[in-house]
Amino acid sequence: MQSTDKAMDIFLRPTQTMDFESESLREFVTENSLTNSTDLERAKSLYYAVRDQIRYDPYSFSPALNDYSASHTLKTGRGWCVTKAILYAACCRAVGIPARLGYADVRNHLSTANLRRLMHTDIFYWHGYTDVYLNRTWVKATPAFNIGLCARFRLRPLEFDGLEDSIYHPFDLDGQKHMEYLNYHGEFADLPFDRMMQDFSRFYPGLAELSGQGDFSGEVELETLGQKK
Repeated sequence: MQSTDKAMDIFLRPTQTMDFESESLREFVTENSLTNSTDLERAKSLYYAVRDQIRYDPYSFSPALNDYSASHTLKTGRGWCVTKAILYAACCRAVGIPARLGYADVRNHLSTANLRRLMHTDIFYWHGYTDVYLNRTWVKATPAFNIGLCARFRLRPLEFDGLEDSIYHPFDLDGQKHMEYLNYHGEFADLPFDRMMQDFSRFYPGLAELSGQGDFSGEVELETLGQKK
């Protein structure tokens, strides 16, 4: 565990969403962090565990705060960028690595037709990532898209070495536009739930339709069948 000053204490505490003191979180962290390893090695190991063991599913969106807890995401085995970032931050805090939550608005050029229909836009407001404090500096990590989804969608996987920011690539493996970062909201010690929900209500008038209204993995598979020959 790296030595930290009191200013970092707020990024090490459990919260309602980062409930890393729960039994399920403790077990997950124990299974996926390397024993007798450095903070950098633990952060990397936990990143890949969250990225690939938790399936990316934007239809897991919920208007209920309790559904944003790390333990809930772990229990369901699926999440979207916001909930997977919370889970990763909770894992880091559990092993004594300061972590906070960051948010940005992004234009997603690669989504499914059904998701675009329900959202009525290709802009994802309050896209979530994790900000991890390693080697006395903050490093961005984005454990959203699991490796299977990247392979199917021909996305460049987001690797994390703990030294450089890991954020969405602007282009996919075929050179098509993937993500554009439009605006950063900054970093927070905990989920800014009310602010996020206010903006979601403003920009996504049909958001209530999104929850549970699709099979994202199935949609991706159907829409990319032509690429698999």
